[in-house]
Amino acid sequence: MFRRKHKPHTSQEQEPELQEEKINELKAAIGHLSGCSLKFCTDPCLSRYLRARNWNVAKSKHMLEESLKWRTAYKPEEIHWLEVEHESETGKAYRGNFKDREGRTVLVMTPAKQNTTSHDNQLRHLVYLLENAILNLPEDQEQMVWLIDFTGWSLSNAVSMKTSKETLNILQNHYPERLGAAFVFNPPRIFEAFWKVIKVFVDPTTYQKIHFVYPKKPESMNLMEKHFDLDVLPADFGGNNKTEYDHEEYSALMMKDDTKLAAAWGSDEKPSHEARENPSTTAAPEPSLVPAQVS
Repeated sequence: MFRRKHKPHTSQEQEPELQEEKINELKAAIGHLSGCSLKFCTDPCLSRYLRARNWNVAKSKHMLEESLKWRTAYKPEEIHWLEVEHESETGKAYRGNFKDREGRTVLVMTPAKQNTTSHDNQLRHLVYLLENAILNLPEDQEQMVWLIDFTGWSLSNAVSMKTSKETLNILQNHYPERLGAAFVFNPPRIFEAFWKVIKVFVDPTTYQKIHFVYPKKPESMNLMEKHFDLDVLPADFGGNNKTEYDHEEYSALMMKDDTKLAAAWGSDEKPSHEARENPSTTAAPEPSLVPAQVS
């Protein structure tokens, strides 16, 4: 599952006409769908699975079918903020209120702020973050960026190898082509040893998107400035933005996003916090939300 057996697809992009043909082939191959699976399998979604498997329809079909099974069982679109809020209390992982220079959603992570040990809860929080990042992508973007600050990280606050491997599995196999870039900031030497173990589970395409950034090296900081406006980039990553994570403020934002997510998926079920606060009303979906944003 984790071996590097898929070659990078960058040299095998197809012409637009051939891309459409492949998408139609995959659409026919997966057959009739309904409910959330139907909403998930938009043309851009099928294109991502095809790109992840070098436009091989048979391999893409298998990958997509496995994702549909996973989504049916895991139901990522039904995870609500209040279920995972405790995982974010320290600000160890959250959606930033800024984007990179390409307009992509940014997830900010600080592993040293790890505050829980439950494998299942940590993964559920991760999936919630991924779905929320996708929900907040501009219409012309389909990828997100990860900013990971390893300042203060040690083996004592590291997630388990099991959780690390499953994180890669979820990202690579169920959210293909969703990661645009990941910046590993200020990794200590001990992490580099940990990375040597875990990187064998990273597929080559994902591996190429991971950048190690060392704050004392000018070329590293030039890379950050190339991808981010320094005025919005958090100070912890070498930027000028000194705003700190506010859990109460972030929680209010996530609860609003829960309502948006339910509307995007066409769910009649209100998030638990809204059902308690407003039992007699139904939130209207925002006009800008379209199925392509949730696929």
